[in-house]
Amino acid sequence: MSHHSIEVDGLCYRYPDGRVALENVSLHVAPDEKVALVGPNGAGKSTLLLHLNGVLRPAAGSIRVAGLPLEDRHLGQIRAAVGLVFQNPDDQLFSTRVYDDVAFGPLHLGLDEAEVRARVATALDAVGMSAYADRSSYHLSMGEKKRIAIATVLSMSPQILVLDEPTAGLDPRARRQLIGLLRGLEQQTMLISTHDMRLVSELCSRTIVLDGGHIIADGPTQVILSDDALLERHGLERP
Repeated sequence: MSHHSIEVDGLCYRYPDGRVALENVSLHVAPDEKVALVGPNGAGKSTLLLHLNGVLRPAAGSIRVAGLPLEDRHLGQIRAAVGLVFQNPDDQLFSTRVYDDVAFGPLHLGLDEAEVRARVATALDAVGMSAYADRSSYHLSMGEKKRIAIATVLSMSPQILVLDEPTAGLDPRARRQLIGLLRGLEQQTMLISTHDMRLVSELCSRTIVLDGGHIIADGPTQVILSDDALLERHGLERP
């Protein structure tokens, strides 16, 4: 199996109060594929994403990410391979300087200073934020913070990007810029949880509909988006 793939088989997860969050979820994301995960609030989308680098552990079922089974002995490798970008960039940005936020991951890989500097420069350039290295993350706009949050992940050279609501809270211009950025990352496998159906239409060739912890539909994006009855039943709208 390719090291750029995600394989989920029969995944089940229950919240501590016993409420079902995910029930028998199975999916496969192929190398370099960009897949949208859509559904109403509370569908289980974020819960599913948090399983892909071991933040949450399944009650049943199996997960293989980057060619490895999700087990304690592989957790470090999987977390290096899967770049998880949270919905709120403030959950990822905690340093007083942009450079330090982007350098944090490479430094903890034990890389030498020259390699860290190179990775930071490459990641910031990829998101169009090279001039912001010495800026304070706290004083950036939401769109700028989202770009820096993605750079913190790219600096780890991940094989897979997992993004939770990447365009949430962005104005139209920042949203267009971010979609352009993601489109430009051609060699990245992506799984994107979103309510932004225009992003889905413009970026993702395949869409998975999740509702009530179950996969309801999985197919080509244009087929999913042309099914008005399906969209209506699950709180979604055509872009």
